[in-house]
Amino acid sequence: MPMSNICEVTGRKPAFGNNISHSHRKTRRRWNPNVSKHRFWLPSEKRWITMKVSAKGLKTINKHGIEKVVARMRREGKKI
Repeated sequence: MPMSNICEVTGRKPAFGNNISHSHRKTRRRWNPNVSKHRFWLPSEKRWITMKVSAKGLKTINKHGIEKVVARMRREGKKI
């Protein structure tokens, strides 16, 4: 079973639509988000955490900091 393609920070997931050929035949397709596993150091807990984040999620972490992002995720009820 393939792993889910969902960003843990932003919640981005695959989008679905149609491939449309020159003759206008439609076949289903999906657009996957740019998700990869990344390790982050949490200084307050003195441990590493591994998260699946998209490129946009990495930008969010770089902007606000991993501590604030993790705190927001815990407020939303996500387990880290």
